[in-house]
Amino acid sequence: MSTSPAWERQIIESLRAGVPNSGAVDALGSAQTAIEDEFTALLGRVGTGGGMLLGGGFGSGKSHLMRHLGLLARREGYVVSHVVVSKETPLYDPVKVAWAALDRAVLPDGTGPAVENIAAALEPRRAEYGDLMLAVNAPGSEFDARFAATLLLHANCKPQDDFHHAIVRFWAGDNLSTPELRRRLRRMGEKPAIGRVAPAELARQRIRFAAHLMKAAGYRGWIVFFDEVELIARYPLISRAKAYAEIGRWFPSGDTGPRAPVSAVFALTDDFPAAVLDARREKEKLPARLRNRKAAGTAELADRATYGMDVISRALRVLAPPDDTELDHAYRRIKELHGAAYDWSPPDVPGLARSGSNRMRQYLRAWINEWDLVRLDPSYRPHTRADRLPADLYGAE
Repeated sequence: MSTSPAWERQIIESLRAGVPNSGAVDALGSAQTAIEDEFTALLGRVGTGGGMLLGGGFGSGKSHLMRHLGLLARREGYVVSHVVVSKETPLYDPVKVAWAALDRAVLPDGTGPAVENIAAALEPRRAEYGDLMLAVNAPGSEFDARFAATLLLHANCKPQDDFHHAIVRFWAGDNLSTPELRRRLRRMGEKPAIGRVAPAELARQRIRFAAHLMKAAGYRGWIVFFDEVELIARYPLISRAKAYAEIGRWFPSGDTGPRAPVSAVFALTDDFPAAVLDARREKEKLPARLRNRKAAGTAELADRATYGMDVISRALRVLAPPDDTELDHAYRRIKELHGAAYDWSPPDVPGLARSGSNRMRQYLRAWINEWDLVRLDPSYRPHTRADRLPADLYGAE
């Protein structure tokens, strides 16, 4: 781990901005031991279905915790992706979600690009490669024929062949020419049965296929982290329902759903169930409005959305507020980092008065800002006050 002033300053600035980098996460760690234990258990059952939902207020440390859990997963041999829900990556669009998750995948050793390295590490003699071939070729396979076809062609294409690169890009989320795929298969004496598949379904299959691909390349599986999931409350009706349905797909019930070596962790505001699902009567109104439309597929979407909302209500794990032990540790560590970043000896500063209503981000910013001011004017005696501003987090229904 680097100890240069530039590295320390990067940590300080990331904490000031509320966007923790890997250095900040490593430096501070996490005191959410119960959630960490649950995540460790999740790693042990990746591939059997299920995931996690984390809840906390803005500035409570959700993003920091997910980065911390991501580091733990990578140390255990998992590929990790961090996806922030946004206008560019809406949770209701499986195509954009799959592309973002694959584009942001990070290997355990941190090298990249991930999909290209995974493809290069495939070894047909490995037992896990046989499992991959079985998954895509078995009778009644859940995978579209494109995946078995591209695996076959990848194994028989020269790395310098442009189509070899096109196959890897297809696995990473790009389109692939169907006529060219058929032509290549015929050249090998294969009878291609490449039909049509909906882009959304192909994207969901691509996520599961990529997880099998990672396992075949020697990794333990894939963990995808989704942050700022509460933004789905601002979607219009159909998009909102699709987003709930997509969350539900990561928590299959009974014998349904994928069994690929991939799991997801979602982070959203802790009041989402009460403020959106209950206060707005979302769980009653949304399915009813969908069924009243009587359009094709809306009844199934209503059922899937209802299941997704039920998952949010029952599975949300709320972050514990920081206690004195965690705050004392964070204060000492940030003080050391600030001193190393600016080559000085920071004095003690008061920061925010400790209160159960304050968030960790508020404490961090107060300490950093006060040390900044005292460093510039040693005679200055800082005093920081936190006020709450009203905000419409979820938008009007």
